[in-house]
Amino acid sequence: MHSTSASTRRRWDGTHHLTHRHRGLKVAPTSTTSRLLRTGQIGRCTACGNRVEWYDHTGHRPVALHPNELPTCTVPPACRWHVSSGTAYPAGDGTAWCRIPHPFLCPGRDAPDPLTPHLAEFRRRLALRTRRMIDTGAFTPITARPAASEPRAAGCRPARPVVQLLYGRYLADRPVEDIQCVAQTRTRHRCTQPVLAPGALAGTWTLMPATAVRGQLALPGTSMAVYDLTYLPYAEQLRWRTQHCPAHAASPAAGGLARPGWELFDPLLHHQHIYPRLPLTAPAGSRRQEQPDWLRTGEG
Repeated sequence: MHSTSASTRRRWDGTHHLTHRHRGLKVAPTSTTSRLLRTGQIGRCTACGNRVEWYDHTGHRPVALHPNELPTCTVPPACRWHVSSGTAYPAGDGTAWCRIPHPFLCPGRDAPDPLTPHLAEFRRRLALRTRRMIDTGAFTPITARPAASEPRAAGCRPARPVVQLLYGRYLADRPVEDIQCVAQTRTRHRCTQPVLAPGALAGTWTLMPATAVRGQLALPGTSMAVYDLTYLPYAEQLRWRTQHCPAHAASPAAGGLARPGWELFDPLLHHQHIYPRLPLTAPAGSRRQEQPDWLRTGEG
């Protein structure tokens, strides 16, 4: 049994020489940042169910890379990525191995053109793995587009809506009702509850001017559909910003297994996500403002 106290060895002049034992570096179990570093931002693709690794991309959204390295000679130059200090860069680093974005290999997406024979074989293996997970019930692919027989109202919801909260506008990475809690459960898995939980306070779809950020000029005469949360209490807006369900928002020790999928909205960079009309369908439990006559009649 070793003592944890400092030793009392003496120097040549008889003074005490204190020697402190080195302490090992530990990850705080309640720290969200260290928990994210420990998990390595590992997730699964919603289109094929295969594993992906998320890395920061300077000035852009996080990029999903394939977990394994591939020979550089088999990857087209435009698809070569490398990771340095936790940040992904779309360029080769001069080594014989490189990383590749997962969408180039994802069997749930259209195959890019051209595709080298090595990547085509790798894509086929991922497709077989996806089929195996579907057959065993471990994965259910999402429907990318609604059926042609469905009414148009079912497909009028923004895929990446603009949400206003805490005096700022953010671009979500998925529809409002599909935003998932990022907290970790007791079984060390990500919480499956949505942020827009049943019974929780919901936002309001409204038309607002497409104003710019960081001192840029506003787009003249442009209105956009915004999911407004500013009338909610501060605690509720903070819960949305941290992307927690009501149960985990009430627990201060709840750590996260993923980063919130928010991106600071810029109308000049994200102009393709500006919708000039209100959604024709609203999430369950949410309130929606009265639509103008020209929108209800389909004119304009």
